[in-house]
Amino acid sequence: MEKKRGVLYIVSTPIGNLEDITLRALRIFKEVGMIAAEDTRRTRKLLTHYQISKHLVSYHDHNKIRQGEVIVKKLNDGLDVALVSDAGTPGISDPSYYLINLALKDDIDIEPIPGPTAAITALSISGLPTDKFVFEGFLPRKKGKRKSRLEQLTHEERTIILYESPYRIHRLLEEILSVMGNRKIVVAREITKKYEEIIRGELKDIIEQISGKTLKGEITIIIKGKEE
Repeated sequence: MEKKRGVLYIVSTPIGNLEDITLRALRIFKEVGMIAAEDTRRTRKLLTHYQISKHLVSYHDHNKIRQGEVIVKKLNDGLDVALVSDAGTPGISDPSYYLINLALKDDIDIEPIPGPTAAITALSISGLPTDKFVFEGFLPRKKGKRKSRLEQLTHEERTIILYESPYRIHRLLEEILSVMGNRKIVVAREITKKYEEIIRGELKDIIEQISGKTLKGEITIIIKGKEE
């Protein structure tokens, strides 16, 4: 009789407010044999809040190859594993893609446990068109490649969603203005957290509004697409 293999659960976690967790996600955390987390400290805080004690292993961009093989071996040995990202839905601008494909090659069952993601949460309250949109995540860090990508996006008619670090947000907004012109945009940071801030308006006005300020936390940028 063939040995039963484990299931890889792709579990979405809160992007800020710890109450934004599903009952199913909490049940899966209690039932699995192990949780693979991009940030074990952040995941442990979530588990502690809900009084769940579980074996945690680190799985992030710097150890995804070595740790991915270890996790797949555990799955093949029959252990159920929950995969979580730093926050939100795994696989969106994080290293989960590698492990998921590794598991698929071994025909391991994968089950999604849906929940929040910053991109859709920010889009839903942006006030910009939501019927068609494109998610770009983080743009290239190198200036030349980033400018080239922005030039390509200039002709995009759908609403554009970007992620950016608070350390590079001012520079990016200036580059967007230079390449794409003065469009309506939304800058959303610390979504669902205590200091949540949603800034809406034309790009020039927003650059002026946040000039000299230090924006903290994860930032999502929503840009109105090119007018037809």
